[in-house]
Amino acid sequence: MELKHLRAFVTLAEELHFGRAAERLGIAQPPLSLQIQALEAGLGVQLFERNRRHVGLTDAGRLFLPEARATLAQAERARHTAQRAARGELGRLDIGFTGSAPFNTAMPQIISRFRRQWAELRISLRELSTTEQFRELTDGTLDIGFVRPGQPSEAPGLTLQMVLQEPLFIVLPADHRLAGREALALAELADQPFILHPRHIGTGLYDKVVGLCAAAGFTPRVTLEAHQMSTIVGLAAAGIGVSIVPEAMRRIQVEGARFIPIADPFATMVLAVAHRSDDRRPAVQHFLTEVTAFGSG
Repeated sequence: MELKHLRAFVTLAEELHFGRAAERLGIAQPPLSLQIQALEAGLGVQLFERNRRHVGLTDAGRLFLPEARATLAQAERARHTAQRAARGELGRLDIGFTGSAPFNTAMPQIISRFRRQWAELRISLRELSTTEQFRELTDGTLDIGFVRPGQPSEAPGLTLQMVLQEPLFIVLPADHRLAGREALALAELADQPFILHPRHIGTGLYDKVVGLCAAAGFTPRVTLEAHQMSTIVGLAAAGIGVSIVPEAMRRIQVEGARFIPIADPFATMVLAVAHRSDDRRPAVQHFLTEVTAFGSG
């Protein structure tokens, strides 16, 4: 049973005249007759009573008509759905983000604008380290990642689009001897215990901090490692050590935490959006358009 046979049947059932039905379908009468015959042969029933002067539906034809219409309607919905999905209007995007990304205005604004523009595209959000995001992007289990990149060798086959350059801040307890300062040079932290991410979960911030400290003439004495950025801030507030975090982390307002700007113009960290370089799917391109719009807004 072919859709063209069903269309021929429904049209003839509505017109009950071969000439008018053929005209509606844009074909000649003989091909229409052949399509009806093929449908009846495939079903093994007669759908029309016809002679030279009359065309009418049989009982089987009358009962078959609503089913044929429903099948054609479902086929049209399926066609429409497939076309919308191909245009990136339907489907799903799996998006990863580092722990500090939601506290910045960039990621929430980009996602909010994207959802308004493409309301029927479902979004799944997962907090992952930059290293984990790179791995899942490469494996195809993630579509987009909000990352803090470090070594270029981390991301073969991926394209990174910078979202913003974010200042880094020192976080330390409010009762620390340096907590009253308006800004600090990193060299003033040379004797302090540091709390950092483990390097294996993402080299970006770790390498940036180590590099800034090296430029200031010392190697940070890392006494504790923590995976979550909010945990690092909480431990610093409790007096366990000091750390260096993106400015966005100031928004979590942990009691007892003091955030101080770094007196170094190079103390910044990139937040970027990563995707597979060969991923040309319209839904991904729609998201990247919103990233670009944010950057130029």
